[in-house]
Order: sequence, then structure tokens, then C-alpha cells
Amino acid sequence: MNYLIGDLQGCCDALDRLLRKIDFSPSRDRLYLLGDLVNRGPASLATLRRLIELGDSATCLLGNHDLHLLAIAYGAKKAHRSDTVQGILDAADRPALLDWLRHQRMACFEQGWLMVHAGVLPQWTLADTLARAGEVETMLRGPGLGAFVQEMYGNEPGAWDDGLSGMPRLRCIVNALTRLRFVDIAGRMDFKTKDGADGSPPGFFPWFDLANRRTLGVPIAFGHWSTLGLLQRRDLLALDTGCVWGGRLTAAKVENGRALELISVKCEQSQKPG
Repeated sequence: MNYLIGDLQGCCDALDRLLRKIDFSPSRDRLYLLGDLVNRGPASLATLRRLIELGDSATCLLGNHDLHLLAIAYGAKKAHRSDTVQGILDAADRPALLDWLRHQRMACFEQGWLMVHAGVLPQWTLADTLARAGEVETMLRGPGLGAFVQEMYGNEPGAWDDGLSGMPRLRCIVNALTRLRFVDIAGRMDFKTKDGADGSPPGFFPWFDLANRRTLGVPIAFGHWSTLGLLQRRDLLALDTGCVWGGRLTAAKVENGRALELISVKCEQSQKPG
């Protein structure tokens, strides 16, 4: 069977309990982790090692916290007080861990689902989304990673334009795939509001509710938005159920663009959102 799993954020114990609950077998089943694999939770190092152990049975997307770890590792950012990635940075196998991380996906389309960490801009089709993700993946895996993460952060350009090039283009893609919650009808992104869907700023909407979205009808699964929580529609799955904040870790059993079952476990980790 195929399972999509929401944000782990270093909650390795919850992952192991969830895998036991679904009776996961690496020879039979396939996992898709929707990003934010590490940080804020108590066991980021153990989580990375566990995911690596899963080998080809797990496809992992990168979220904003995973990119944050790479930025710290390459000297582009300083660790925050609430970060829990120092164990990775101090580990003897740090080079192998970071190399594995930089080779993970920014988006994928499998089992009939387009999977991203945060969202999809309304101007993008399915093919566009995968192509844009591929542009960032190429930078992450290439020799210019250090320079890339130095320029990766910032809120501008706030909207997509096909004419974008260089770092502004890559930054816009990263922001859409790993930070997006709200957009206006022109596709301009808002990065200030972290409330649930009913907390949209004036003139903005949850990205998936835009009527002119070019991925309408494409089943999309995403995480990132813990204040949104679990959301299931015919062609939409939001699976960040706030594990690291004392919520639950959720998996969706899927096939051919359909969600067959939702399975979750309680997470004992308790932090305040921030």
C-alpha cells in the first residue's frame, strides 16, 4: 500500500508508532513524507537516520525546516533558539546526512497525487509545478548549494512571472513550495499570516480555494499548515496535524488519486507554535 505522511519535524518515536500501526513493510509498502522532516521535535538526528534506513521504500519531500537546516550547515543562517538540529550538525556522519537531505525532492507526482510541502501557485499547471521543483532540486544537488542558500531567503518576488530568472525565480519557487498559505487573485503570496483558513488577510484566500487555479481537479497533498489541520476533499489532502505541537501524526492510505483511509497516532511532543 501507499501512505502519505504529514510533517514529522523530528518526532521519530511518533513515526515508529505510526509505522507499527499501519503494519508497514518496506518490501510491500511505499511511504511519501510531505516535508519538514526535522526540527522543533526531540529527535531530528534519529529521524534522518530512520528515513535513510527506509531506502527506496520512502520518498521524502523537503520543507522549509529542512532547507533551514541546510542553510545553517552552509553558514547562511544561524540556528534559532527553538531549533533541534544541532545533533545532526555535530554528528560524525554529518556529511552523509546532509548529502542525503540535499538529494530529496521538492515535489512529486505519484499514485495519482501531486505532493508538495506547502502549496502550488495558481498560475502553475501540474507539469509546471514539477518542472519548477526540478529547477530547485538541481541547485540543491549541485556545486553551488552554498551560494544558493545564501540568497534563498526573502519575500520578493512575491508573485510568479514566467520571465523571472536567476535567484529571484528560484526564491519564488522555494517560497511557493515550502511557505505558501494565502494568495490573492493575482497570485501574490502572503507570508505574514499563519492562522487557519478562516484567518485570510483581506483580499487573500487559501491557495487551494482560488477559482482560477490551474491545478483544479488534480489531487494535491500537502503539509506545512498546522493551524489548518486535517483537511480532506475529493482532490485535496492537508496532512499537517500538528504532531510537534502535541497533536497527531497522520498518514493517508492512497491509490490512483483517491484517499482510502486516514490513520494517526498521538504525539507526546509538546511545543508552542511559533
